[in-house]
Amino acid sequence: MIERKCSFCETVESDENPLIAGNNIYICKNCVFSAYKIMFGDENEVQTEEKKNLLEAVGELMTPKELNEFLGSYVIGQERARKLLSVAVYNHYKRIFKHSVVEDETEIAKSNVLLIGPTGSGKTLMAQSIARVLNVPIAIADATSLTEAGYVGEDVENILTKLLQAADGDVELAQRGIVFIDEIDKVSRMSENRSITRDVSGEGVQQALLKIIEGADVNIPPKGGRKHPNQDFTTINTAGILFICGGAFDGLQDILQRKEGNNILGFGHDKKSKDEIDNSFEKVEPDDLISYGLIPELIGRLPIIATLEEIDEEAMISILTEPKNSLVKQYKKLFAIDDVELTFDEDALIAIAQKAIKRKTGARGLRAILEESMIDVMYTLPEYAGYEIVITKEVIEDDELPVYVKKITKKIAS
Repeated sequence: MIERKCSFCETVESDENPLIAGNNIYICKNCVFSAYKIMFGDENEVQTEEKKNLLEAVGELMTPKELNEFLGSYVIGQERARKLLSVAVYNHYKRIFKHSVVEDETEIAKSNVLLIGPTGSGKTLMAQSIARVLNVPIAIADATSLTEAGYVGEDVENILTKLLQAADGDVELAQRGIVFIDEIDKVSRMSENRSITRDVSGEGVQQALLKIIEGADVNIPPKGGRKHPNQDFTTINTAGILFICGGAFDGLQDILQRKEGNNILGFGHDKKSKDEIDNSFEKVEPDDLISYGLIPELIGRLPIIATLEEIDEEAMISILTEPKNSLVKQYKKLFAIDDVELTFDEDALIAIAQKAIKRKTGARGLRAILEESMIDVMYTLPEYAGYEIVITKEVIEDDELPVYVKKITKKIAS
């Protein structure tokens, strides 16, 4: 019997390593495998390459410190909340895109975030700002429009539809995204100290959110709207989606004061200072949120609780002037388009801040105050091209007309 050898490695044919015959040429089983790996790559190598390409497409993320500094250019103050959010986003990024750097069987669970703070303290702004720097899709939804099954309103699954649309229909990319659910406190269930009328968007919505936040395969209508049987669905796995929930939780301070043994009403009422009441959010615990109306299962799925402080006068003035998109800069640009230079007196800025604090609408009320105070001057703005307009304290407090100063153009000597 003639002994046949592989034309590539010269291995003798055997039962363990058979040869494939060609036109006066032979190739063994081992060489076939080697050729396949050279042409198409090993399965693990292919997966690693796919992960590498995905990471390159998403881009490298800033460090937590860099993320915090970036947020600081849009959100004034709230250092603790910014730090917690920066770490949560950074860990989410590592869990999704870099978990294979350390090769073991340990699976990293996600840590969803709950932001608690007064209205206008910067909860939504932080989510919008973090979306500017991330190369993963982010969807911002409002919990007030969500209702439980059978009632008029939006299905909870529509939150994921927004995320899929933010990812341009790419399911794989959407499954690595971030969802911010605002006004989460508005779906709290009825308790003994809340409204006597049943809120149909209350506990049922919280129950529906459980499986989505925890991680499950969810069928969603790609174009949104209510589900119906004759509809095509897209399946999204939410295990890799980071959820950030935010709410003002109005009335939570009363619960915290009761817990500390301080009466809210009655002869034994121990009146606290305004600063003590404002800072009471820092002591919030899961039991307090249960008393407020959130179900324990939902709280357990939001392990990181970040509290935001009410904005004081100094911070309010900084919000007006310092951020990249501050209101003062926005209005200066609006006026500059009509060739008008806008200037604010320091006393005017203080008056605006004090007015916003009195209204208890936080930083969100600043624009309304500016619009009310400057509506008359903006009405006739095109007529004052070439002027400098100075906004004084009297313009804000007494609705007086601003000061108009003719700009002086220096002539260049010939």
